[in-house]
Amino acid sequence: MEKDKISSFIRKQKVGFVCSIDDEGFPNVKAMLKPRKQVGLKEFYFSTNTSSMRVKQYLKNPKASIYFYHKGLIKYAGVMLKGKMEVLTDQPTKDMIWRKGDTMFYKQGVTDPDYCVLKFTATSGRYYCDLKTESFDVE
Repeated sequence: MEKDKISSFIRKQKVGFVCSIDDEGFPNVKAMLKPRKQVGLKEFYFSTNTSSMRVKQYLKNPKASIYFYHKGLIKYAGVMLKGKMEVLTDQPTKDMIWRKGDTMFYKQGVTDPDYCVLKFTATSGRYYCDLKTESFDVE
């Protein structure tokens, strides 16, 4: 499948899964709302709590993967991307993905110290659809 189509596929999903590595070396998976910003297949930005377990895990080990899927009546498609996750707390990045309704989660607004951004940078991926898988590199 063409990378533009995979990128478009990801944009249409409402939920994504992020995977981090815990202190014992085991993968930990969490469902999250779709990325707030996506740059092709290379960069994905999620909002989260600075105090979260996931943030602590990414600070210790930035290796990560993200996964998106769609299950139709007959067809199932999914894409997994591998790469690194950064925890960003700089104000310009926080401002970039902030939305009005976020005050529901971050009472102090966009400057809330418990609000941060996870930036995932992909290096490779795998796409699955119609019983076929395809591996690809992300440039």
